[in-house]
Amino acid sequence: MAKLKRTYFCTSCGYETPKWLGKCPSCGEWNTITEHVVAKESSSVASRLASVPRSVARRVQDIEEQTTRRIDIGNKEINRVLGGGLVPGSLILLGGEPGIGKSTLSLQIALTANSLKTLYVSGEESAEQIKMRAKRIGINNEECIVYTETLLENIVAQIEESDPDIVIIDSIQTMQTDFVESSAGSVTQIRECAATLLKVAKTRATAIFIIGHITKDGTIAGPKILEHIVDVVLQFEGDSNHTYRILRGIKNRFGATYEIGVFEMREDGLTSVDNPSEILLSHYDEPLSGISVGAAVDGIRPYLIEVQALVSGAAYGTPQRSSMGFDQRRLNMLLAVLEKRVGMKMFQKDVFLNFAGGFKISDTGMDLAIVGAIISSYYDRPLGEGVCCAGEVGLSGEVRPAPRTEQRISEAARLGFKRIVVSSFVEKNIKRIKGIEVVFISSIEQLPKALF
Repeated sequence: MAKLKRTYFCTSCGYETPKWLGKCPSCGEWNTITEHVVAKESSSVASRLASVPRSVARRVQDIEEQTTRRIDIGNKEINRVLGGGLVPGSLILLGGEPGIGKSTLSLQIALTANSLKTLYVSGEESAEQIKMRAKRIGINNEECIVYTETLLENIVAQIEESDPDIVIIDSIQTMQTDFVESSAGSVTQIRECAATLLKVAKTRATAIFIIGHITKDGTIAGPKILEHIVDVVLQFEGDSNHTYRILRGIKNRFGATYEIGVFEMREDGLTSVDNPSEILLSHYDEPLSGISVGAAVDGIRPYLIEVQALVSGAAYGTPQRSSMGFDQRRLNMLLAVLEKRVGMKMFQKDVFLNFAGGFKISDTGMDLAIVGAIISSYYDRPLGEGVCCAGEVGLSGEVRPAPRTEQRISEAARLGFKRIVVSSFVEKNIKRIKGIEVVFISSIEQLPKALF
């Protein structure tokens, strides 16, 4: 008989404690400690360790290096984020908000895989619902097998029977194993199911995608050990009210995490966007104030995005500060720099900031473009045609160089921009690019002259 052990886990961070607590000592959340029953084998530790084979310790120079083989799964953007393709035997965790398109993306991976046998396991939807989504996507793949099941032992048996190249689990929160006496979605169930799937992926050299839910704070639900177990963690971001989505790598044991994939949600599924700059730039019949263009870089991928700002008089005394897709604390800092260094009376103005396409920007190289849009709206004067910016603004008003400035200039020149404003600190290191004028400034006081 197995010996039962009762333990308590925090549903927010996965902290384990032998007794119930009102407040989690790890994350500080209240009323998140829940009781779970964990089954342990009655055999002693010594007897179990005796049956485990020992590995051989080797020196680093004696280890033979093997070339990692990557598989093209038929989607350019996903291959880019994974580092050039899918590695056999890898365990990949895909997280995102409800309704963002995780199931659609995973089903497209199963249907568009190049001559690969795929197994799509769903614990949330019926086979008929999956068929309806596949019909809407419009892709027919005879090598895709749909299996609706939540018991992990049956799923492992199905994997051994069908021997697929790719397995997709939708989702890990719905899976459960009989070896753990707790409900599906609990900390213990998620941890045990993920560990079992990792063993299956490594022993059979089968790539497994796991879809995970996220909490209200935007982090992946379940214990933090879930992200440590898997090889790759992908975050699917975007606003459900907009059509554009970003697939971002948070962890990747087989490559870097600086790449992003851009998708557009359409009626027939998610479509890859090869050139994000074209969809993030609007075209107007006449110049408008409060609009500027910034050259941003996400990872190593440069793109141009439109910045929209509205500056108006504060009608209720206390000025409002609102930003969509940008850190509001950094916006307040930029407004304080404008008031101190340029003499603009921002304490009397309401300021609203927005990015085209509902994108979220964390690149500090967009500071100049944001400041330019605010200045344009403050004086109600449109910026010069064909002008964009790339630079970081410091507290003393100096303009610092943005990372990968040369790539930003090349992207602006490729899209037909005539002038770009950058920091003067990189003037000696930047090569001259034909077709675009590079304006170097050292302080924010020089920005209005360069823009207008």
